[in-house]
Amino acid sequence: METNRQKKIGTVLQNDLVDILQGEVRKNGITNLIISVSKVSVTTDLSIAKVYLSIFPPEKGPELLAAIKSNTPLIKHDLSQRVKLQLRKVPNLSFYIDDSLEYIEKIDKALSGNENPIENPELLIKRKKS
Repeated sequence: METNRQKKIGTVLQNDLVDILQGEVRKNGITNLIISVSKVSVTTDLSIAKVYLSIFPPEKGPELLAAIKSNTPLIKHDLSQRVKLQLRKVPNLSFYIDDSLEYIEKIDKALSGNENPIENPELLIKRKKS
């Protein structure tokens, strides 16, 4: 369970990371790419922040994640300049791809297609009582 302090720090980091990452995309003239920070969770000792990124189109995700991970020190430095009045020490950043939207889309496709257990009860054989 996250404390209020962890949630507040996560929100501050999330807002500033969005500005930093989207600013870099704009500055480098990259088009047809959307990066959003879906969640930032901070450990209880405030030393590590797990940053979950949602990247569209998803095919560019692994390549972009590798580039972001290689530039983590620069991103942390930019972040520290933005939050220096709010945080004494900026947590170490670890980046992950948030694939929850793809997971939801996969479930929607399954329910609308042939895999719908409501329309095709044979899919639920394991759940039937003997």
